[in-house]
Amino acid sequence: MVAFLACFRVDVIALRARHGQMGNTTRLIETHDDIAEGLSALAEIDPRLVPVIAQAGPVPLRRKPAGFAALTEIILSQMVSKASAAALQAKLEARIGVITPQGVLSLDDGAARAVGLSRAKTETLRRIAESLVIAEASERLDLDHLCACPVGEAIAQMTAIKGVGPWTAEVYLLFCAGHRDVFPSGDIALQSAAQHALGLENRPSARQLARIAESWSPWRGVAARLLWAHYASAMKRDATPLGA
Repeated sequence: MVAFLACFRVDVIALRARHGQMGNTTRLIETHDDIAEGLSALAEIDPRLVPVIAQAGPVPLRRKPAGFAALTEIILSQMVSKASAAALQAKLEARIGVITPQGVLSLDDGAARAVGLSRAKTETLRRIAESLVIAEASERLDLDHLCACPVGEAIAQMTAIKGVGPWTAEVYLLFCAGHRDVFPSGDIALQSAAQHALGLENRPSARQLARIAESWSPWRGVAARLLWAHYASAMKRDATPLGA
């Protein structure tokens, strides 16, 4: 264990100085070095995570380019297994090619059903596509610009679209924008992983898990990746919303 911590340890004084220098500047998770730094900081913040880090194995970076295709992948992954989401995406790509707003808008109801899209997912994807290419300029959603916005502002803009909830917005900002302090506490796999990893009697609710995660700031984005990795390692199932 000592040897393991030595591998991940970052000079705490340097870390604190670095955090202090950041002020309001947003740090992003962009490389595996950022993941390693976050794991080291989390081990210092919450000793309960030390054995979790040791047992989880490699914690994936899983960054995705910002844009409609990645947001579509996130929406397709809602409430289904990872295999089902991958199959659904493959069918959608076979039908429209590269996933674009225009491609989604070209699908009528029958075509959407034929590729396996539920009515709710079809309508959500259409609303997002329309907000990207049809809406007035002042109301148009800019998925690239959102990545540079403060987290609260970005989530508010995304969830203003009917069908886009906090989980979808948070996962997008976590993996596509790389925000390091976003934690989708409504994710069922994260709740189950936290229960198992922290030895909790019951699976925490979204609100309870959000409170637990408060102490992991400003590295909640790495904590989320760690818990997904723990879920995959301990429960033999990869439930991370986006693929590698």
